Amino acid sequence: MQATIPSASGEALAQDLEAIFREHAPLMYRTAFSVTGSRQDAEDVLQTIFLRLLQRQVPFEFKTGPKAYLYRASVNLALDIVRSRKRQTFTHDVEILEAPARVVEDDPIRRCLLEAFAQLRPKAVEILILHYEHNYSDAEIAKMLGKSRGTIAVTLYRARARLKRLMLRASSEEKP
Repeated sequence: MQATIPSASGEALAQDLEAIFREHAPLMYRTAFSVTGSRQDAEDVLQTIFLRLLQRQVPFEFKTGPKAYLYRASVNLALDIVRSRKRQTFTHDVEILEAPARVVEDDPIRRCLLEAFAQLRPKAVEILILHYEHNYSDAEIAKMLGKSRGTIAVTLYRARARLKRLMLRASSEEKP
């Protein structure tokens, strides 16, 4: 479905966004979950993106390519959540506050991967998730993001290499 968001406000915009949400929410949710490792955070990403679209004027990038825009917004907002999670300090009742992230904390490899994702450029994370989580080919990613296939292949190669270095460094730091 190619989105045609009218400049009209109100009910027409809400109905169009609802149809777009139904079409793109699964991709956005899987993407956000892949980055955050949390169902609750993934749901928050979806809600935040669509609330922002309802509250503001719809960006040009959304009108021309809603799938790419929504995917990119999901990655960026999910990365923001992961980065802010690292900066937060809790002063009381730590167990209750940390419960949503427990799935990630219980799996050291997943935790290491998410921390490494937080250190990569958002564009690199976008391409990695499209390729490995959503099983898109280089050509499909290039078409979706409006880039050349060569650019996608090089970015994917470099992102994998940097991810590997970051994970090796993190795993060697965890060993006593």
